[in-house]
Amino acid sequence: MSITLKRKIETILNEYYAHDPGKIMVVDGARQTGKSFIIRKTAGSFFEHYVEINLFEDKHGPRLFRDVDTVDKFNMAVSLAAGAYLGDGKADTIIFLDEIQEYPDLLPLLKFLNQRGRYRYIASGSALGVELSKTSSIPMGSLTIEHLHPLDFEEFLWALGVGDEVISYLKTCHTGKREVPLPVHETMMRHLRTYLLIGGLPEAVRSHVDGMDINGIRKLHSEIISFYAADCAKYDSEHRLQIMRIYRLLPSFMEQRKKRVVYKEIDPGSARSDRYVDEFDYLSSSGVALPVMAVSNPVFPLDESVTKNLLKLYMNDVGLLSSVLFASNTRAVLDDVRSINLGALYETFTAMELCAHGHRLFYYDNRVKGEVDFLINDYDRLAVLPIEVKSGRDYQIHSSLTNMIKTNEGGATEGLVLCNSNSAKPRNGIRYIPSYMTMFI
Repeated sequence: MSITLKRKIETILNEYYAHDPGKIMVVDGARQTGKSFIIRKTAGSFFEHYVEINLFEDKHGPRLFRDVDTVDKFNMAVSLAAGAYLGDGKADTIIFLDEIQEYPDLLPLLKFLNQRGRYRYIASGSALGVELSKTSSIPMGSLTIEHLHPLDFEEFLWALGVGDEVISYLKTCHTGKREVPLPVHETMMRHLRTYLLIGGLPEAVRSHVDGMDINGIRKLHSEIISFYAADCAKYDSEHRLQIMRIYRLLPSFMEQRKKRVVYKEIDPGSARSDRYVDEFDYLSSSGVALPVMAVSNPVFPLDESVTKNLLKLYMNDVGLLSSVLFASNTRAVLDDVRSINLGALYETFTAMELCAHGHRLFYYDNRVKGEVDFLINDYDRLAVLPIEVKSGRDYQIHSSLTNMIKTNEGGATEGLVLCNSNSAKPRNGIRYIPSYMTMFI
């Protein structure tokens, strides 16, 4: 019997159901991140009457919601679709509008549904960020938006059966700047390497825990990559081919030393960053890629220091990347083969973790002073926190990071090196922590 994955967003959803905030919850995220499942699981157990309307199926079927532009028309469509399952009102009935991006005109209508207050509502959508970013009529003040990522590493540990006591102990080591005992460290590194192969997409994680072999997992990954490419093809005709090409190029960008987007590989005849603004916006807004913006002169807050023409785009799931790079051969990752550079996997993992914890991502790129993998805003210190990712045994070599701390650039007084060592000893303002500790940043 398949396991039920525990997700952190459940706490947020249960709070929404229990205390009506006067807004409609919208769960955004890429396909296959588990949006429908988690809403179905939580809302279905919270309300006596749970009504689920899949707007993708409606659009390709009865089209009851095709011309809905008023509350009255919406209520009529709901009655036709699921009238027998409706209760008396918002105290006992919630209506789940799944795949709402299929009918973008319904998004502005949510404000008026909320004001009418007949029932409670919750919505979800794949690539919904695209619609939210290009539709000015959406009443953002009437919505509360939560983004669902693939399972982060802590959620993955829960799925493996690792208890909260172990995770709490690791957090104590992190906050106390203490070394993790070697047996615990080695166990966590095995879990991390497994995560690099499986990733955090719910179907892959569930299948792994249920005992599916790597060949089956890779088949799932290939299908999901095809789903994402198909979604790219649904975008407008002017940009769809370039979006698909950029998405297919993401693994090759990650294999390069600087790992940033190389415009001439997209189109040798048009190697300019401003040529692809819409394409990059789509890939980021849809959730299938994680953008990391360049900063050459970091100033807190980092949003004010962005260099527009340099960009990294990480795949949204490290399992998808390892599938493309290594297919079903697990040895390079699990055995940590010295001749294989795993930097792209560890950096993608780091980007996933930081995004899942709400950080906007930047990186340091200075022609004179070099590069640092990630910069995030340190709101406690009102400064920049630089982070270097090291997958090999040379984790103490990081001249750019060292110089950044030494000169206090961006107000940075501390830097982090994420590595495979369990060393916790700081040196010259730089802390070395195991990569799995990213879940506590």
